[in-house]
Amino acid sequence: MSERPELNKNLDAETFKEYYWLKEELIDFCRKYGLPVSGGKLDITERIAYYLETGNIMRAKSVSRKSVSVCDITEETKIESDFVCSEKHRAFFKQHIGNSFSFNVAFQKWLKSNAGKTYKDAINAYYTILEEKKNGKTKIDKQFEYNTYIRDFFEDNKGKSLDDAIKCWKFKKQLKGHNKYERSDLDILK
Repeated sequence: MSERPELNKNLDAETFKEYYWLKEELIDFCRKYGLPVSGGKLDITERIAYYLETGNIMRAKSVSRKSVSVCDITEETKIESDFVCSEKHRAFFKQHIGNSFSFNVAFQKWLKSNAGKTYKDAINAYYTILEEKKNGKTKIDKQFEYNTYIRDFFEDNKGKSLDDAIKCWKFKKQLKGHNKYERSDLDILK
């Protein structure tokens, strides 16, 4: 097994992209070298790769946000293009869906990609998403590599423990290349 390189400004961008990094490691790197730390893991990874490749700092994308009060939201209100999951929105959805409402990832993505549709459409989409979730395997977004790995591990290894899955994950993330589960990862358990 090759050693994972140290994350510093001397690392080349291609090598950086071939390894798994915790978000905390990425943020530490950004703070050390003056890069913005805002955004999700994918945004930060892109920023670091750009810095390692060019030596230049990619600025964070700024997003202007409009405040919407819950009394301004009706079922006919259009979803904002810069939608943010706020307490006002949570209150609206709890009022119309019930106390079991939560901003699950699939629903957040739906809201952010359906600006211009109505909040009534959003309520209907929420129920559809819950139904789809009950009836099948949900898609895990790219930035949640750990979750994807663990799910795939258990699909292939009925009866194995979470400790086994985590040992395999820790082994896999130290390797160069992709972080997808492979049956050969089980060799670390022998």
